[in-house]
Order: sequence, then structure tokens, then C-alpha cells
Amino acid sequence: MARYARTVPTSLEPAAAVERLTALLAGQGFGILTRIDIHEVFARKLGVTRPPYIVLGACNPNFAHAALELQPEMGILLPCNVVVEGNTDGVGCRIHVTEPEALFSLVEDGRIAPVMADVRDRLMRVADALAAET
Repeated sequence: MARYARTVPTSLEPAAAVERLTALLAGQGFGILTRIDIHEVFARKLGVTRPPYIVLGACNPNFAHAALELQPEMGILLPCNVVVEGNTDGVGCRIHVTEPEALFSLVEDGRIAPVMADVRDRLMRVADALAAET
């Protein structure tokens, strides 16, 4: 298990998982700033075929603002990525949710701890909700 992500297996197909994730994240105050369809980029640029692999850049503007006010260079750690990875058998997918403690452990500023804790709590609520639905 990666210390920088929490993985939740789900029976949802990738497109449905993206929709569900977007709704759950919105319920926690996060919007999707970016979407990268890695599988499409690999197919186009490398001629490589792989199951869907979608990286969603989730951001809660209040937390991002607070973090950037503390340390402007923290933008390098934003947004919080959530990944939808299709299973190789084409059934269901895995969702990988950023573990903010791992990212923010790089920041040597104790003032960020309360922001990180709130971000983590909200992202883990999303992961818990997905796990409960499976």
C-alpha cells in the first residue's frame, strides 16, 4: 500500500466513478480544476493501449488560499490528485485518493498542519463514502 494514496476498489466503471467522485468531492467543498486522461495521451503519443487512467485535480479554494498565504511556493503541491484507474479485465476500477499528510510532510512549517488535517479529513470522507458504496 502506497503511503501517499488511499486506494478504494469499486465496481463502478471509470466514467461512472468520475461522476461519483466529482459529486462526493463537491460535497466536501472541492471542485475539479484539471482532468488528464492518461490512457488517451499514451495512446496518442506513444501508441500504447492501457485501461482508463484518469487524473482529477481536486481543489478546495479555501484551503488552497490558506496554504498559499502561508507559503506561496506550496502551489507546487496543489491540487490534490484523485485517480480513477480502470481494471485490466474491464470490470470496475480502483480509485486512488491523495494522502495529504505524505505531500505536506515536505513542508517544514507547522502552521500548515491544521489546513492539512482538514483537507485529509475531507478527502478521507470521500474515500470512506466510496468504500461504503462498494
